[in-house]
Amino acid sequence: MGSRITCRVHDGSPVTVVHLAGTLDMTTTREVYQVLERCLAGQPDALVVDLTGLAIRDELAVSVFAAAARRAADWPVVPMVLCAPHPEAAASLAGSTACRVVPVRETCAEATRFAGASASPRLRIRLEPVATACRRARELVADACTRWNLPEAVGPASVVLSELVGNVVRHAGTPMQVTVTLRRPWLYLTVVDGSRAAAEPSQAGQRDEGGRGLLLVRELADRWGSAPAGDGKAVWATLPAN
Repeated sequence: MGSRITCRVHDGSPVTVVHLAGTLDMTTTREVYQVLERCLAGQPDALVVDLTGLAIRDELAVSVFAAAARRAADWPVVPMVLCAPHPEAAASLAGSTACRVVPVRETCAEATRFAGASASPRLRIRLEPVATACRRARELVADACTRWNLPEAVGPASVVLSELVGNVVRHAGTPMQVTVTLRRPWLYLTVVDGSRAAAEPSQAGQRDEGGRGLLLVRELADRWGSAPAGDGKAVWATLPAN
């Protein structure tokens, strides 16, 4: 008989909790990762993974939690906390070099408090793919940098986020969610659209309110990347928060 696992998601605001039950091995890790990935795509403030009903059959399988935590660190900048493992599961987690970066707490209540306290400040706005979207994105950056006292970040962050939004207007043509997140020492800029098509630089000579597309993002951002997000994708960039 094959391994079985159930994943029950409680989308509580602002912390999402995933309750796992069954057997974790190299067969069921894919299902667990897909569930965690879907939860992260919803951009909660924090994610708690309840291991109360989980038995770990293969110690290598616990690396699925480290993989999800690494994904969350780049986008959507969501802290992930594990909680309530059985003694055998706790020993597997403690013995995993990869999972030492993922916090573990004894109870779900403790994990939820810890995760909520670790959440990063962020501002969000939903935009339509219209000409004024880039201007509104720049206004969001200015508001965020004013609130968080980051005067030197306003200029480059405004340009980068404007380019990310402009790329959606030009290529994806879908509504988008724009997020600015502070997790020192970095400012994270993210645009989630409704298209799975890869983000593309502008064609040579192409001009619009968005400017020069992802070519400029590459020049100004410390890092940038793209990841699946629901039925679309997230394109993110980081800049120094100073």
